[in-house]
Amino acid sequence: MSVLLVTGTSTEVGKTVVTAALAAAVAATGRSVAVCKPAQTGVGPGEAGDLAEVERLTGIGGGLELVRYPDPLAPDTAARRAGMAELTLAETASAITDFARADVTLVEGAGGLLVRLGDFTLLELAQRLGAPVLVVAAAGLGTLNHSELTTRALAAAGVRCAGLVIGSWPARPDLAAACNRDDLPRHTGIEVVGAVPEGVGAYSRERFIQAAPGWFAPGWLASAP
Repeated sequence: MSVLLVTGTSTEVGKTVVTAALAAAVAATGRSVAVCKPAQTGVGPGEAGDLAEVERLTGIGGGLELVRYPDPLAPDTAARRAGMAELTLAETASAITDFARADVTLVEGAGGLLVRLGDFTLLELAQRLGAPVLVVAAAGLGTLNHSELTTRALAAAGVRCAGLVIGSWPARPDLAAACNRDDLPRHTGIEVVGAVPEGVGAYSRERFIQAAPGWFAPGWLASAP
């Protein structure tokens, strides 16, 4: 059993679709997969959140969500505004450890690496779990800086970066995107292990599951995380 945390270089870079794609791709190798979203924001009771999106695209259900807050903000801020309890590092790590019975458990964060999920960040959760972190990056301008900041923070904390995935690779890459795909490994020292095409969140489940393994480097996928 292994745990892999998924973070982004910022918000809206495609973490949930990448998490779904990775879940489908790992499942295609014959391994069991579970997905956890510790803190969900911007979603009310009974509404579909990120775990529902993963299930819609992959058929992988039974995910673990610890708390949800109505405002679309960082979880700690959303908790305070709603007058609700924040997550703690101890309870979150314990819940994930108890939940992680599949061959691979994916844990999707909120926003970037240092966004506070409660009294802790995803970086601190990775340290507590002793788990690697996969970084989802944008394709265009700004991604070199954001990606290097994120990977440097991981390295400084002694947390292994499992790779970079471009979360929404354009159908027609502009010059910046084309250069960034080559420059990301050079700037960060981390391999780009996948690129998920833009728009795949609108695929049918069957098409998504069939295509997902091709979005990741085969050698990396076989051993991930």
